[in-house]
Amino acid sequence: MVDALHKPDWNPRADEVLGNQIQAYDTMRAECPVAWSDYQHWTLFRHGNVMQVLEDHQTFSSAASSHLSVPNGMDPPEHTPYRQVIEPYFSQQAMSEFEPTCRSIARNLVNNLPDGRPFDVVEEFSRDFALQIQCAFMGWPDALHEPLREWVLKNHQATLARDREALADVAHEFDGYIHDLLETRRRAGANALRDVTTSLMEETVNGRTMTDEELTSLLRNWTVGELGTISSSVSILVSYLAEHPDLRQSLANDSVALPEAIDEILRMDAPLMSNRRVTTRDVEIGGRKVPAGEKITILWASANRDERVFGDPDAFCPHKNRDHNLLYGAGVHVCPGAPLARMELRVLMEEFLAAVETLEPAPDQRPERAVFPTGGFSFLPMVIGKSQEGSLNVR
Repeated sequence: MVDALHKPDWNPRADEVLGNQIQAYDTMRAECPVAWSDYQHWTLFRHGNVMQVLEDHQTFSSAASSHLSVPNGMDPPEHTPYRQVIEPYFSQQAMSEFEPTCRSIARNLVNNLPDGRPFDVVEEFSRDFALQIQCAFMGWPDALHEPLREWVLKNHQATLARDREALADVAHEFDGYIHDLLETRRRAGANALRDVTTSLMEETVNGRTMTDEELTSLLRNWTVGELGTISSSVSILVSYLAEHPDLRQSLANDSVALPEAIDEILRMDAPLMSNRRVTTRDVEIGGRKVPAGEKITILWASANRDERVFGDPDAFCPHKNRDHNLLYGAGVHVCPGAPLARMELRVLMEEFLAAVETLEPAPDQRPERAVFPTGGFSFLPMVIGKSQEGSLNVR
């Protein structure tokens, strides 16, 4: 029997929701901004309610999983030393040092895109970029590209189905990859590659090196976040620029405007759909009384389109909206990898815009949107025409 508190307000997995998630979330934001469902529990649709959660980590805890989650699933003060370990890896100097590698990967991928024939942006561009860039940044071998590609798909399917057994198997598979990477470095000793993974193995938290369990959790969270959101972001950006050729031309001529434009496009169409919290005490949010111990879904894909903050959610206003854009979150859990993601997307789009003269949807093929918990597209057929100079120009 369903108690009155947990009577469903909506069904996030209904066909009409999955058929057009953005429209469904826009409707819910207006009609039922704090909603209960069996699938997402308490979902927050409005920017103000989401900010209430992000600014009060004592009431809305990130420890929403029963498994170790470093540092995503931790609260201060436990969270703080792990966060301090991670942040230097995304410093301005670290980004400057990695940018040439990022540009080389981006340029090579763009140059290899087919000219004048349909191709799937997701399968032949965005996923490849996410895999190659993540492995390059971490110092992982190219041989991991295909296993990780399959792993990401299996992880998404298990998450979508809420299949605990499948999720455990997928986690175990990833743990095996990480174990091999750590053991390779340990066997090499002083001769181990000097890369991000080796450096993380040497970091100390509370006066000790991290355990393999902590390292594996950290690397899994890092990898899932990077591979999923970067791939989704690329598909969203390419789709939007195909629909707005004047903006595409403007950005091709003015790369200074590109970073804010990217953030704004991804505000309107979220690459990362949601995150979770759990209440530590009884609390009122958006007029609803939520007891202690309840799961909360922060729906970025709705909060970042809130008319109360942004006006018309589909109006492209990068400068006006940037200070309220929650693309990378806010509060103590604001995404530490934001500088890396921003640099990667900027460099890739610079190379893409320099090389591509025409960008149009493929005829007689319909794109397919990804469904929660993934943003962006699962299939995005496009046709490009390359410019004479291409991205071979040296910047």
